[in-house]
Amino acid sequence: MAVDHTGVRSARFARLPERIRLEDTVEERPATAPDPARWAYDADEWLVRYCA
Repeated sequence: MAVDHTGVRSARFARLPERIRLEDTVEERPATAPDPARWAYDADEWLVRYCA
């Protein structure tokens, strides 16, 4: 059984693949998870501890 390899090859490689949009290749997410304890600092806490 003879196969026409040039026909098969040209059918497979004759056109470029579909373009991929940049929006489909980029994923945006925060670098770190938010830490609620970071913003729980009370600047006036030392007044309660040392001046009471």
